[in-house]
Amino acid sequence: MIVLGLILLVAGFLLGISILTTLGVILLVVGAILAVLGQVGRPIGGRSHYF
Repeated sequence: MIVLGLILLVAGFLLGISILTTLGVILLVVGAILAVLGQVGRPIGGRSHYF
């Protein structure tokens, strides 16, 4: 999710499409939250790792 968020964020900046930038930021934030929660051992939705 983090990689996809970065790709969409960069594509949104380069192409000037604001919806891609917004989706990129949202995916980055959600991916970072899931990664942090997975690292501390807290399972989310029955999964302890999201990679």
